[in-house]
Amino acid sequence: MIEIGIVGASGYTGGELIRLLANHSQAEVTVATSRKLAGQPIHKVHPHLQNSDLKFESVKPEDMEADLVFTATPHGASMNIVPPLVGKGIKVIDLSGDYRFDDINVYEKWYGLKHEHPLGAVYGLPEIYREEIKKADLVANPGCFPTGAILASLPLVAENLVDRVIVDAKTGVSGAGVKPSETTMYTNVADNVIPYLVTNHRHAPEIQEKLSKFGDVTVHFTPHLVPVIRGILSTVHAFPLEDVTSSYVKELYDNYYKGEPFVNVLDVGEIPRLSSVRGSNYCHIGIFEQDENGRLVIGSSIDNMVKGASGQAIHNMNIMYAFKETESLEYLGLHP
Repeated sequence: MIEIGIVGASGYTGGELIRLLANHSQAEVTVATSRKLAGQPIHKVHPHLQNSDLKFESVKPEDMEADLVFTATPHGASMNIVPPLVGKGIKVIDLSGDYRFDDINVYEKWYGLKHEHPLGAVYGLPEIYREEIKKADLVANPGCFPTGAILASLPLVAENLVDRVIVDAKTGVSGAGVKPSETTMYTNVADNVIPYLVTNHRHAPEIQEKLSKFGDVTVHFTPHLVPVIRGILSTVHAFPLEDVTSSYVKELYDNYYKGEPFVNVLDVGEIPRLSSVRGSNYCHIGIFEQDENGRLVIGSSIDNMVKGASGQAIHNMNIMYAFKETESLEYLGLHP
């Protein structure tokens, strides 16, 4: 049994980590930190966790005692928390953007922060970097948008079928985090679809950097906020360099994701649904016919807080410790 610490346990991703790990047979959350809420029972913030006897604690990174720590902290905070943990020999999975980029200059440009403590990290997308994750001491959990977009695009890029992808993504309100804002107020979100950071979202360069390792591709990305709580639906528009049939593309995706426990490639024309993956660690990928103008459409759906964050982080932990990869993640989606 390994002991788990969660830094920043009061947020949505912290709550999801505790929920999902509650049924893990080989890992136990022993420390859940929050400076502001120290001493309060976990269920006072996460009301669905009534059976947890955990209380929030205020623990400095250098005083943390655990085998592995999840840092569910804001961008810019993790870079000051992770190094002391790694220095103590504690394995870390960071859910912020602080260690996702190979090029620190790209991080500093898009996040507007000076990176004070760069470290080498493995990008935690198991479908690509499973072997590297096995040996890692620090894993950078992918962003939620990049997870859906990369999985939907990767086989086309790796096969050199496309040199450009356009990603139109819709996300639920939980992606903005637990802190309320004018943007996420019910009166502004309900009955509305809101594009934001239309041409300059910080997840665009993350998608670009990771896909470019597999082929010469240009990525265009625009997110939209929609009136749902959970989920990301990514619609990828691609223009193949040669004519392809939907059956060929289906076979390509089936082969690429063969054996992947959390990627389901749907039948041609079947639409990936947010409700089908809600609460689960699955990614559903849909493939559609090429239109008369040569456009190929691929869709993916994920739960932004599970496959897009906490569930994927636990998947990475399972790989790091050679546990069964699906341990504590075998929940199916909540449809309807």
